[in-house]
Amino acid sequence: MRSYRYLDLITAAFVAVLIVSNIASTKVVLFGPFTFDGGTLLFPLAYIFGDILTEVYGYRRARRVIWTGFFLLLLTTLTLGLVSALPAPDDAFSQNSAEAFSTLLGLVPRIALASLVAYWVGEFANSYILARLKVATQGRWLALRTIGSTLVGQGLDTAIFLLVAFYGVWEPQLLWTVFVSNYVFKVGVEVLFTPLTYAVVGFLKRAEGEDYYDRNTRFNPFSFG
Repeated sequence: MRSYRYLDLITAAFVAVLIVSNIASTKVVLFGPFTFDGGTLLFPLAYIFGDILTEVYGYRRARRVIWTGFFLLLLTTLTLGLVSALPAPDDAFSQNSAEAFSTLLGLVPRIALASLVAYWVGEFANSYILARLKVATQGRWLALRTIGSTLVGQGLDTAIFLLVAFYGVWEPQLLWTVFVSNYVFKVGVEVLFTPLTYAVVGFLKRAEGEDYYDRNTRFNPFSFG
């Protein structure tokens, strides 16, 4: 596999956005007309990075980054869970700090599972559709490809997370309200950032000397050959 100047930086930014947004998702916020978890403010950038990775470097390299993000997110989840489960000293400050930590960061297994599954399905769907559309359109209409793949990827991600994490816990009306708010906001961010996506993609293609087309790619997410 050839070496690239910026692939490691994009990978690091992708993983950082993923982990920070999942930690921020522990709080439900109101943002204008929208109701969503706090991670939604940052999480759309993960899909923009995913678009850039697939568009410039191809599905195979994007697949490695998606798996990297998955395992580091799993590590973060397990570490926070372990720290939350370990006892704290008996003094009042330590006990209060431990209670606050567990309330905010001691994610319940159901939410942690929902986050991991939703991320995995959504990111691979986004990358697959973008790669297929690039070949089908012969590299034209980047905005159509990035927004189209996000419509599917973010839809799957949001629906899976809410259903796995909160079905039977929240009222159906709240589930639907949060889904619509999340979905509209995430896709809206993708649309708003389209000019920046064009600029970054153009810069990377020139700097890396790469514009990959997945014409003979094996799209099995578990294949690394």
